[in-house]
Amino acid sequence: MSTVSAKASSGGQEEALEMRSETLGESSHSEDTKRGQVILVAYLIATLELTCLFMQLGVLPYLAKSLGLDSVGFGYLQTTFGVLQLVGGPIFGRFADQFGTRAALILSCASGSAFFLLLSISTSIPLLFLSRLPSVFMHGLPGAQKVITDLTTPSQRADALGKLGLCFGIGVIIGSTLGGVLSTRLGLFVPLYVGLVGNLINTMIAMAWIPLQPKPKSDHHEAEHSTSQSGSMFSIREILRLMKFPGVMEIFIVKVFSGLPLGLFLIMFSVISMDFFGLEAVEAGYLMSYFGVLQMVVQGLVIGRLTKYCTERTLLRLCVFVFAGVGLGMALMRTVWHYCIVAVPLIFAFSMLGTITDSILTKAVPSSDTGTMLGICASVQPLTRTVGPTIGGVLYKQFGVSSFGYLQLIVNIGLFVYLLKNKVPLRETKNQ
Repeated sequence: MSTVSAKASSGGQEEALEMRSETLGESSHSEDTKRGQVILVAYLIATLELTCLFMQLGVLPYLAKSLGLDSVGFGYLQTTFGVLQLVGGPIFGRFADQFGTRAALILSCASGSAFFLLLSISTSIPLLFLSRLPSVFMHGLPGAQKVITDLTTPSQRADALGKLGLCFGIGVIIGSTLGGVLSTRLGLFVPLYVGLVGNLINTMIAMAWIPLQPKPKSDHHEAEHSTSQSGSMFSIREILRLMKFPGVMEIFIVKVFSGLPLGLFLIMFSVISMDFFGLEAVEAGYLMSYFGVLQMVVQGLVIGRLTKYCTERTLLRLCVFVFAGVGLGMALMRTVWHYCIVAVPLIFAFSMLGTITDSILTKAVPSSDTGTMLGICASVQPLTRTVGPTIGGVLYKQFGVSSFGYLQLIVNIGLFVYLLKNKVPLRETKNQ
């Protein structure tokens, strides 16, 4: 009898263990599904925000002109936007770290609503400048990056961040096209009303679908060393503290300087497309759509595959090397068809650099500081837009279009040699 009882007891334990393991498996699967859904919502929010943003970018020059703002004044308007975004990036990141990603995304979407509301009632130049103020907190893309960073493992991060390029490409194509069609057929202010509605919808989506604490209980032991929960919202000391982590300063320098010459070129592109390439406005629009499609292909299909087979160190060196080749191509190009050919490696290197450096930098700091780090990264492009018009204008007037290419070539050859000779400490990861 005792033997039978022992067998029955053993069988019961085995059955209980099996049931427990099945329950744990189902729970794990359910959590993965929920995380995937939240990431998809983040992609949706980013796509909608970028679509609205590119709608107003196409309309803004005509609105400014109708209010009597000349080209110099329009330059000041764009500089104001760049400075506000530059200052707001780190503040937004700190806000996300201290109050959560959900609160940060709601703030971004609500700021976008205020931005479009003020823009839609801009009947004078002072109101037009006033409409720029909410842009200090308009950081939907870094907010989406923060969601992805919190909900993915280090090996999945580069691929997931890369797919945000699909959102950017969709925003460029749909936003630019829709803005042009609506403003032509229904009036200049209609795209702004649509942008207002789109941001209000985004706000409701963030409130309804982004959980209060999307960050899982991770195994980042560095969190205990973080001090991001203290101090003011905008703290130079916090930025300097993050820059002292191993590899952060080196990678950030590469991020800033590798794409800087290209950024200067893109800022001057509207002038270059008219004077150098001889394009009409419609043709320039087609060219922008071509860039959007290229970026969607590269970030949606190429980057994720490469991260499965190559380490981030290798991919970083690759994109810097390709950037150097792009510089040579830009220096030698003479027609818009040459530029269309150069655009293929250009978009690849540009997309890869942004994705890989963001992935590396978020892994290099404690998990509780990833928002601040992403905010600092988001300030790179506004910094280029702020200083770019002056530097780019001087380069173009004094040395011509080829100067951008030669500068791109020289800077990236220097960075490539630096990356080869110096062992920058990175957490080597590949997708499994």
